[in-house]
Amino acid sequence: MPAPAPAVPVVATPPTPTTTAAPTSAPAAPVSAPAAEPTAAPAAEPTAAPTSEGVVLDSGPAVRQLSLFGVEANDPATGDLAGLLAGPGEVVRMGGTARVSIVVDAAWRVHVLVAELARRGLSASWIGRVEEQHGVRTSYTTRLAPLSASWLRGTTKRPPPGFFLNGPRLRLWAAAAGRAEQLGFVLRLGPADEGCWEAVGAALAAIGLPGVLLDPGAGGPAYRITGRRRLARLAELVGDRPPAAPPAQWPGGAT
Repeated sequence: MPAPAPAVPVVATPPTPTTTAAPTSAPAAPVSAPAAEPTAAPAAEPTAAPTSEGVVLDSGPAVRQLSLFGVEANDPATGDLAGLLAGPGEVVRMGGTARVSIVVDAAWRVHVLVAELARRGLSASWIGRVEEQHGVRTSYTTRLAPLSASWLRGTTKRPPPGFFLNGPRLRLWAAAAGRAEQLGFVLRLGPADEGCWEAVGAALAAIGLPGVLLDPGAGGPAYRITGRRRLARLAELVGDRPPAAPPAQWPGGAT
C-alpha cells in the first residue's frame, strides 16, 4: 500500500516513480590519502553482572535496555551515511561539497531514506530509472565533505581507518539494501566495491553480527546474518520498523 510522505519537506516527494534521466555527476577531485573516520567509535556495551548462580538480578519492572550502539542511544548525524557507503551507496565531491547517492529496488525504500536524510538536515531527491530501480541522492553540501574526504581515495570508495558500524548506520544500510530471507537477513554490498568488503565484514563482526559473505553467484555480493540471537541483535540495533517498510522486510518486523 502507499507509504506516508516524509515528515520533513524535501526537494522531491517520493514516488511511485516514473523514469527520468539521471543527471551527470560532477567529477571528483583527487586526494592524496583518506582521512580518518570523522566520528569516534562508541564505547563497549556494558552487561549486567550475574549472581553466583548465574542469574541476573532484576531490581524493578522489566524495561527495554538501550544498546550503546543502537539507534536510540545515538543522535542522527551526517556521519550515519557511512552505512549507505558500507553497502552499494556512492559519494562524489564537487569543490568543497559532496553528495551521497544510492540505487534502491523498491519505492518504500525511497520513502524511508528521504525521511531519514531529512532527520539529518539533508535535502534529498529521487530519480526514477527503470521499473523497481530508483536513485536517491542528497544535494551537494559542505556537511558531507568530511565523509567524502574519509571515504574517497581519488575517486575510489574505501572504508576509512577506524571504520565502525552502529545502529543508525545499520538502519540506513538495512533501509537501502537489506532484505529478509528464509536463512536470515541479507545486507547488500556494492558490486564494484570488492576492496571494501573485508573491512565492512570486520565492522559487522565487531558489533556481534559476523556475517557470511555471499558471492554474486549466491545472490551477492552481500553479507548474510543468521542465527536467532544475531538476528535479534540486528533488530535491536536498527530500531523500530519505519511505517513505510513492509514488516517482512525489516529486521524483527515479522515476528
